[in-house]
Amino acid sequence: MRLGVLDVGSNTVHLLVVDAHPGARPLPAYSHKTELRLAELLDERGAIGADGVDRLVATVREALEVAEDRGVAELLPFATSAVREATNADEVLRRVANGTGVELRVLSGEDEARLTFLAARRWTGWSSGRLLLFDIGGGSLEIAVGVDEEPDAAVSLPLGAGRLTAARLPGDPPSAADVRSLRRYVRSCVADAVRDVTRLGAPDRVVGTSKTFKQLARMAGAARSADGLYVRRELSRDDLRTWGQKLAGMPVRERQELPGVSEGRARQLLAGALVAEAAMDLFGVEVLDVCPWALREGVILRRLDGMRTAEG
Repeated sequence: MRLGVLDVGSNTVHLLVVDAHPGARPLPAYSHKTELRLAELLDERGAIGADGVDRLVATVREALEVAEDRGVAELLPFATSAVREATNADEVLRRVANGTGVELRVLSGEDEARLTFLAARRWTGWSSGRLLLFDIGGGSLEIAVGVDEEPDAAVSLPLGAGRLTAARLPGDPPSAADVRSLRRYVRSCVADAVRDVTRLGAPDRVVGTSKTFKQLARMAGAARSADGLYVRRELSRDDLRTWGQKLAGMPVRERQELPGVSEGRARQLLAGALVAEAAMDLFGVEVLDVCPWALREGVILRRLDGMRTAEG
C-alpha cells in the first residue's frame, strides 16, 4: 500500500511517500518539500498573516497533486506547533480545508513526542533499553523517555530553532549579549523538565532526531546522508559546545558553507545548537545517537498498527 504523510511543520511542508504494509518497514518512495518557515511568519498577535495562509493553501494543494501523481492511496495530513499555537489556527485550518479539501490533524506537543518516540523505538529496537529522546523542530523541543513503545514521560517545550531565532537572535551574526540571553532562557526552560524525566531512571541509550541534530552531527564529523541509513552517527556534547561557540560568531553565509548545512536552515542552526547543548548538558548526556526516523515515520507506523489491528 502506498501511503503519503503530509507534515505541515514550523519550517517546511513535507510530503513523504512510502510503500508500506503492517509488519514491514516503510520504504521511502518519494519526498517533496517546500520551505515556508511558518514559525517565522507569525505577526505581533501570534497569528499567521493572510499572505502566509495563502502560501500554505497553495503549498498543500501542490503537495496533494504530487501525492496523486505518485499513486498515494491514503494521505495522512497533520500540522505541528506553528499552526497549533497560532492565534488564528481555526481560521487557518478552515482555509486549508476549503481551498484543498485536506483536513489537517493538529498534533499536540505531547502527541509529537509520543509519535516520535515510537519511531525511535522501532528504529533502535528493544535492545536499547530505557530510551531517552530529544527532537528539535522549528517550533518546539520534544523530550520523551521510556522502556516500551509508549513513553513513560513526554514533554514539549517552546524551544524550536525557528521560533527562537526569529524572536531572540536578530543579528547576523547575533550579538554576544543576545546569545547569552538565549542560552540562559533555553537552559531555564529545559531545567524545568529534567526532574519529571530523570525520576524515571537513567537511560540506557539516548537519541536525537530531526534535521537540526542531523546537521549538527554532520558538521561535527558524522557520516554523510549519502553514506546510507544504517551508518551509525553520533554527536558528543564536547563537539556540540565547540561548534556552538563557532556558530555564534559566524554570519549565515559562512554557516551555509559548513558540511551538511542547508541554506534554509543555516540561520536557525545556532539556536538549535544552544537547545541541543542545554538538553545534553542538563540531562547529563555525553554522547547521543542520531536517529533517522522521527515524527513522520511515527505517524506512518501508528497508522500501520491500526491497520493490523483492524485486520486481526
